[in-house]
Amino acid sequence: MKRKICVVTGTRAEYGILYWIIKGIHEDPDLELQLVVTGMHLSAEFGLTVKVIEGDGFPISERVEMLLSADTEAAVASSMGIGMIGFAKVYERLKPDLITVLGDRFEIFAAVAAAVPFRIPIAHIHGGEATQGAMDECFRHAITKMSHLHFPAAGVYAKRIMQMGENPENVFCFGAPGLDNIRKLKLLERDELFSELQLPEDKTIGVVTFHPVTLEKDAAEMQMTALLGALRNFEDIYWVFTMPNADTGGRAIAWMMNNFVKDSPASGKVFASLGQVRYLSLLKHAALMVGNSSSGIIEAPSFGLPVVNIGDRQRGRMRAANVIDIEDCRSDFIVAAIRRAVSLDFRNLLKGIVNPYGAGDASDSIVSKIKSVGLDSGLIKKSFQEAV
Repeated sequence: MKRKICVVTGTRAEYGILYWIIKGIHEDPDLELQLVVTGMHLSAEFGLTVKVIEGDGFPISERVEMLLSADTEAAVASSMGIGMIGFAKVYERLKPDLITVLGDRFEIFAAVAAAVPFRIPIAHIHGGEATQGAMDECFRHAITKMSHLHFPAAGVYAKRIMQMGENPENVFCFGAPGLDNIRKLKLLERDELFSELQLPEDKTIGVVTFHPVTLEKDAAEMQMTALLGALRNFEDIYWVFTMPNADTGGRAIAWMMNNFVKDSPASGKVFASLGQVRYLSLLKHAALMVGNSSSGIIEAPSFGLPVVNIGDRQRGRMRAANVIDIEDCRSDFIVAAIRRAVSLDFRNLLKGIVNPYGAGDASDSIVSKIKSVGLDSGLIKKSFQEAV
């Protein structure tokens, strides 16, 4: 009998990281893929990226509609409740042997919390990390305590998981699976990418990915004002914006991004979703990245790409030498950091940089472990492992 593996995905970025794991499960004759799609994938506002999943040829077992059309605190909390109800119905129908999730978002927290009464083992990828400026911090650690198998991206994160009382025998450190895309996908050459995205050939490209810092109330508009004010100082750089996630304050950021481009079309362009190939190709050919995205911390080092990381959202994550941290979201600080990032001296410092998140071979190891690990009651009935 095939082992039924339920994979839950709620965002474009998360799906891109999970792609080779989903593919490995789908193609394994001893495994049955149960793909559950939720969150931003099902929203036209965020590019309706469920179409990307369908285009990749993966069968979707269930769709859980949970996002309310608002980004307030009440809307996010209500969406979590709606999600738990939806996931409960899904698990009752699918009866998976194991659920696989990634990361720290509220959609994933709802999916995992709903699984607890069903006594279904949870495999959690990218646990143990810290993002001190986002509510995702507490969601991630809560997901860890509700999970049974752990696949952290680095040794320091594996140690944190074990500090939380998890059994070291169930913690497997294979690296960040998102890096597999860099090694396995055929990325676009510069002229092909610029043609597809209609970018100006004669300008330097900067990538801007900025998400709300969800533990700082009403800060999104102030922070985005400072960031956009800084970007206006660089007329020789064409800014490619990617839309923020469905978090509290996200709509204010999206509105300001669109207005920036509307007022100055020669300065940049906004994309709701680029897809993995185009996004990674953009990182490959860009001169720098500005914002507070995890991709600047995890994927960008593989390209030697300078990153200006703003604020607290990624505070606590291990980073390579490509990251320039700006603690205060002030225009003058951001301007100075961008100038440093595009300088020849800084680029030279990044030659031969090693990505601390792995070599891009994690997904096969994760699928192999999911396939072979015992799923008996000993896995479900966890005991707190005291640190030694």
